[in-house]
Amino acid sequence: MDNRVTVGIHQPNFMPWLGYFYKIWQSDTFIFLDDVQFIKTGSSYTNRVAINIANKSNFITIPVKRGSGVQNIDKTEFLNEKWKKKIIGTLQANYAKSPFFHKNRELIFELINFKANSLADYNINFIETISNKLELDTHFIRSSTFNIKTKSTQRLVELINKVDANIYLSGEGGDEYQERSNTTKCPTLNINRPKQKSLFLVSQLLMLYLILDLKT
Repeated sequence: MDNRVTVGIHQPNFMPWLGYFYKIWQSDTFIFLDDVQFIKTGSSYTNRVAINIANKSNFITIPVKRGSGVQNIDKTEFLNEKWKKKIIGTLQANYAKSPFFHKNRELIFELINFKANSLADYNINFIETISNKLELDTHFIRSSTFNIKTKSTQRLVELINKVDANIYLSGEGGDEYQERSNTTKCPTLNINRPKQKSLFLVSQLLMLYLILDLKT
């Protein structure tokens, strides 16, 4: 009997790149890290994404309201709704002649026009809808569900324990901020890098994402 339970943990990014869904596909449970601090200044991948405009990488950004103190992603609201029309116009102008555009346009535009109370709700709807389109059977849950107050690596360990996982998918940059010594509190845990399982899934993802050519 296979008792391995793999968990992936990631902030809910805005229109995430191909590798994000690849990580979801390899996870039994995927935790949206939605109750962590939103960047104080500038933008992050939770509210911006780079797309191909006139053969150059350009960012499209969601304008958000900023409070005076600490502001978590699940409490971050939109500054206005005007950006949705602008993004749709940008995609229409730059991708109208792209393969699969007309086939997927309605779905993508519906996702862009989705009404949500927070940045986290908006991004999670996008990610879960695309995952469903790809027939991924991963179980999704939000970190805010557990009301965990610890930070950094200890927070990840507690989240992993909450879902009874014993394999954690860590990104390439994980070693820069994760303390492996802390995993002794989760003795059955193995830290793995996402790896290729099937060329079929990769081809399906690539086919869907040709419409936007999303990049990191």
